[in-house]
Amino acid sequence: MDVKDFDYELPERLIAQTPLADRTASRLLVVDKVTGELCHRHFSDIGDYLRPGDCLVLNDTRVIPARILGVKKETGAAIEFVLLKRLDDSAIAKTLGGGSVPGGKAEKGLVWEVILKPGRRAKEGAEFTFGEGLLDAKIIKVKPDGNRIVLFSCDGPFEEILDKVGVVPLPPYIKEKLDDPERYQTVYARENGSAAAPTAGLHFTDELLNKLRANGIKTAFVTLHVGLGTFRPVKAEKVEDHLMHEENFEITKESCDIINSCRASGGRIIAVGTTSTRVLESVAEDDGTLKPFAGSTKIFIYPGYKFKAIDGLVTNFHLPQSTLIMLVSALAGRENVLNAYKTAVKEEYRFFSFGDACLFI
Repeated sequence: MDVKDFDYELPERLIAQTPLADRTASRLLVVDKVTGELCHRHFSDIGDYLRPGDCLVLNDTRVIPARILGVKKETGAAIEFVLLKRLDDSAIAKTLGGGSVPGGKAEKGLVWEVILKPGRRAKEGAEFTFGEGLLDAKIIKVKPDGNRIVLFSCDGPFEEILDKVGVVPLPPYIKEKLDDPERYQTVYARENGSAAAPTAGLHFTDELLNKLRANGIKTAFVTLHVGLGTFRPVKAEKVEDHLMHEENFEITKESCDIINSCRASGGRIIAVGTTSTRVLESVAEDDGTLKPFAGSTKIFIYPGYKFKAIDGLVTNFHLPQSTLIMLVSALAGRENVLNAYKTAVKEEYRFFSFGDACLFI
C-alpha cells in the first residue's frame, strides 16, 4: 500500500491558526463510515448522533510546557529542548542497554527523551542550563534517530520549575501566537505529560459534556501522552514499512468497567481522537473486552486492520500522508475518507489542531 494513496490537496489558508472563541462552534462533518454519506453540522449538534447507553472515551492527558530555551554551559550557545517522553526505570534500562543513570537519577533529577535544536553537535556529556540556572541538563545518550536522553536536575519539584522556564509547544503548522495557553488544553485535561494536545477533545465544553451525560451518554477516560512523533511525516514509500512512534498510556479498571458494561448492554464505544483509539485497540481482547493496563504502545492502524474496541470516532482533519489519516481510513475506508476531505476543502472547513471536526459513525 503506497503512502501517496493517502494524499490530498489542501490550500494553506484552510489551516486554522487560532481557536474559535466558542469551542462548540466549530463545524462537524458527520460521515457514515459504511456508506460515506456526509452531513454538515456544528459540534454542538453531536448529541443528535449519540444514543443513550453510548460511551465517549476521552484522553485526559495535559500538555506540559515542553519547549524550553537555554544555553550550553561550556560555550553559551543558544539551545532549544522539546521534551518528548519521561522515562521510567524500565525504559531507562532498555534505552541504556541495561545500564543506569550515572550518579543515580532519584536524587539528581529526571530523565527524558528530548529533541534538541540545533542538536547535531550536542554529544554525550554536554551540559546545558535554562532559566538562568533554575534547571540544568546533561546528555547521557544520543539515540540513533538523533533524539537525546537527558538527565535534568533542579532545586525543587521539576513540574514547578518547568512551569517557570518552559512554554507549551504548538504544532509546526501554527504560526500565530496563542493568547490563552488553556485553549490548547481540553477542559478535562488533568494528567501532565504530553508535548501536543489530543485535539479532537478541544471541541468539548463542560456544559456540552454535562448535557450529553444528562441524556444518558456515558464518559470514560484514558491517558495517552502525545509525543511530537504524531506530526512527523511518513518517510517510507510503503505504508507497511513505516516505523511507528511509541507513546506512554494508561487505562484504569474504572474506565474498563464503564466501557465493558456499555458494550455488554448494547451501547456503542465512540473514541474521542486517534489517541483514545490507540489506547483502546492496544488493550482490547478479540471480543472487545478491556483490561486495565499501563505501559507504552506502538500500534500502527491502517486499512486492513480489524477494530476490536471502537464503533465510532470523533477526530479532527489530519495531515496528508499521515499515520492519523491512515487510522481513520482503516475505520471508514480510504475512498470515503478522501471524499470527505475533498468535500471539506470545497466547503472551506478549518483544518488540523484548531480546526473543525469529523464524526465517523
